[in-house]
Amino acid sequence: MATGTALAPMRAFRDLMTAEPFRALQTMNRLVEEAFGSGGFTGEENLSLAVWAPSCDIYETDDRIVVKAELPSVKKEDVKVSLKNNVLTISGERKFEEETKRENYHRTERNYGQFLRSFMLPTTVDTDKVSAEFKDGILCVTLPKREEAKPKAIEVKAA
Repeated sequence: MATGTALAPMRAFRDLMTAEPFRALQTMNRLVEEAFGSGGFTGEENLSLAVWAPSCDIYETDDRIVVKAELPSVKKEDVKVSLKNNVLTISGERKFEEETKRENYHRTERNYGQFLRSFMLPTTVDTDKVSAEFKDGILCVTLPKREEAKPKAIEVKAA
């Protein structure tokens, strides 16, 4: 046994415990498959629907915070945005395309099923003016800042 390899599983479990909940599930599945194998090659893959978390970008300007979530192949009516106790939650579902039966698929790498992302917001957000727009598979949530939180220029006077 090479030096340090005995602790590799412990490092993987430590990483698992610090990961986001949905990433933790993916990591656990990978660890189990690595430890016990995939049951040998059968020419079939697991086509079960998975819980997934869409990728998000969050950026801030002087007057707002913007959250953009990638939701390809998700319909607007299957997306829900809520705000409670300064926590922004984006949830919904990407449904499996029923025109082709799952049994006829050879490979399914995209995730389907319910998704959920939550973000704690700073108290500077004006929760009464939050807006959301869904276009081309991108959800854009705009969170304006309160007036008192926006930077103010202070004029320097000559004495």
